[in-house]
Amino acid sequence: MSKKVLCIVSEHGFWAQELLLPVDQLEAAGIEVRFATPTGAQPLPDPGSLDDTYVDPPLGRPVTSPQMGERARTTDWETYFKDRLNLTDMLPVRPYLSRDGYLGALEDYYEARAAAWRDIVPHYDGLLLVGGSGPIVDMVNNPRVHDLILGFHDADKIIAAECYAVTCLAFARELDERRSLLAGRHVTGHTMEYDYTSGWAVMANGAPLTFQSPPFALEYILRDAVGPDGQFHGNVGRKLSVVLDYPLLTSRSVGESQRCGEILVRALTDGLRRYGWQPRPEPVR
Repeated sequence: MSKKVLCIVSEHGFWAQELLLPVDQLEAAGIEVRFATPTGAQPLPDPGSLDDTYVDPPLGRPVTSPQMGERARTTDWETYFKDRLNLTDMLPVRPYLSRDGYLGALEDYYEARAAAWRDIVPHYDGLLLVGGSGPIVDMVNNPRVHDLILGFHDADKIIAAECYAVTCLAFARELDERRSLLAGRHVTGHTMEYDYTSGWAVMANGAPLTFQSPPFALEYILRDAVGPDGQFHGNVGRKLSVVLDYPLLTSRSVGESQRCGEILVRALTDGLRRYGWQPRPEPVR
């Protein structure tokens, strides 16, 4: 039976290469990919990811090849995503504490979430959260995305996250203990050196909405989330930074798109469970 991956894409700007290259790797391995967006709206690529002359300010070089730029510009994205799913239709959202009958509503929410997990998770072998700036707007603090992650994690199925979408893993927590899934884990992600200090943008109403910098420092969030028993791997100065601490696969930025897809395929087909880090040696007693 062929494998299948559910791929979540932001409606506020995904980086084309971070979508296309992992999907290429999956499809080349015979793995089916199904797309979903937070509200079912049409995803739009970040304009920067379509421009092979665009120079990434922190890196000081273009991050999109002419071939990738041409492919991203000529892709009919409406057709590409025409069969997308809507997370709003797939998963419930927890009730407000101020709601009348809160306890009963909370019980109903947990029942509905469990039913949604039964309807969704058995049909997929993994989850891919595509990177870019947009996830900060509609994925990072989206409770439905968090619950989807928790469902896949509970089933011990691989969850891959790229770039800013890695933040979703830090915030996916059960309300009972509010402990991050990243606690005690090895993870990579955008470092301070990679973050913009001006010109950072997301898509809003079909056009870029520009800010000075991202609304948070992802590296600091990840360092806090992994805690004393985990480790954040920035790998500054290394061209690639991809870390698999099964079932969590994290990828630092756009340059890792190909490698992220490769490791995701190996995890799905060969049972790979660790990549990009080594266990700490036991202390001498």
